[in-house]
Amino acid sequence: MTEQAFWEQYLRNAKRRLGTTGSDAGGERSVFQRDFDRIVFSDAFRRLQNKTQVVPLPDNESVRNRLTHSLETSSVARSLGILAGRFFTKKYPDLAQFLRLRPEDFGAMVSAAALAHDIGNPPFGHQGEAAISEYFRTGDYPFREELTEAQRKDLEHFEGNAAGFRILAHTQMPGSSITGGLRLSLGTYGSFVKYPGPSHPKPDKPAGRSRKKYGYFQADAKVFHAIAGDLNLLPHKGSDASFKRFPLVFLTEAADDICYSVIDYEDGYHLGRIGFDEIFEHLNALVHTYELPANFEERLKQIRDKSQQIGYLRSLAINALVHHAAEAFIRNEQGILDGSFDRALADDFPGNVKEILRRISQNSVERIYRHPEVLHKEAAGKSILPDLVDRFVKAQFEPERYRQFYLLMPTAYRGGTTAYEKILNAVMFVASMSDRQAVQWYRNFNGLGKML
Repeated sequence: MTEQAFWEQYLRNAKRRLGTTGSDAGGERSVFQRDFDRIVFSDAFRRLQNKTQVVPLPDNESVRNRLTHSLETSSVARSLGILAGRFFTKKYPDLAQFLRLRPEDFGAMVSAAALAHDIGNPPFGHQGEAAISEYFRTGDYPFREELTEAQRKDLEHFEGNAAGFRILAHTQMPGSSITGGLRLSLGTYGSFVKYPGPSHPKPDKPAGRSRKKYGYFQADAKVFHAIAGDLNLLPHKGSDASFKRFPLVFLTEAADDICYSVIDYEDGYHLGRIGFDEIFEHLNALVHTYELPANFEERLKQIRDKSQQIGYLRSLAINALVHHAAEAFIRNEQGILDGSFDRALADDFPGNVKEILRRISQNSVERIYRHPEVLHKEAAGKSILPDLVDRFVKAQFEPERYRQFYLLMPTAYRGGTTAYEKILNAVMFVASMSDRQAVQWYRNFNGLGKML
């Protein structure tokens, strides 16, 4: 199949909304811009403002949380999408005209997906995922014997990416087929799902990037398969449940990787854990891997404030990495389209760029992510989340005995048609909490009083 034929296959239904048969109606905003707005105004997105990015429950207001990280990642993704869109419309002008896609549409599609990329993260980030998973691996929870092996794997390896897909695409309407959630465009869903497969069965190792984690719960298999079918995703060999990626999700992932590397490092500087000379050296080195702006050295010297100098270098470093990612996407176009390229775009950056990012990553792990303040708060999360999950799971099965906890759950999370759905709904409720809400409820339930 030619590259143009692959693109036509992937993009011909990209504008269609989930649960409909035709393209979204016209108006002042494109379908992808409407996706962005639907995500911005959702409850789940607002709750990201008090969820962990680098430091749980930070006291320093200059440090990012999940909401600001998501906004910045979305901004980077927009730039990447526009660069990819310019390449696409220039190389395939007839197809771009037939599909009525402009470079800005690619930018808006990837930007919306990136905006939602962390929308399913539980309190305390990845440590929160681990805490929920550990509860189900070691705990004796109600009706465990009624679950299939695949359903148990969903719980024993709780995944924020799958939770995010459930928020975006799940319907709470009994008897409904696939319409629900935020009813985004199919292209935005495709650009969101980095791991288009289930938790079970796991692929044989070694597996590529797309199978490193899983992207949907068993409860949402039907809606995911409907999206995968309409986007014509290619199945992995020997699997009818796991698929190769939608091409533009590589850009969503690259935007997150860029922000995770550079912006977390800048937060480490604001927290006093990374020195000025060190971050200056690394960001300046990244800036010099791409074309410098006019009068760069002179403009840098004119900035007297050290934090503003770092902010200026950070913006130029991100710009350099955006262009490296776009070039990697274009360079690997054929492999991305046919599914043979199953790595992160960052893995195909020039060697000098990868070396700088490796050093930044090493410093971030040693001095930011493993800082005692972070470890203490993450350890608290390991006690808090299993306690909350246990209470609300039990309330699903014995609502009279655990009446207060049952009534504290919003109606959308109460009950379920099967034991698995009841448990999953309780977990999704706990996962929806902000860090502060989780801490406060834990303290209230255990008679510890309010936080200061």
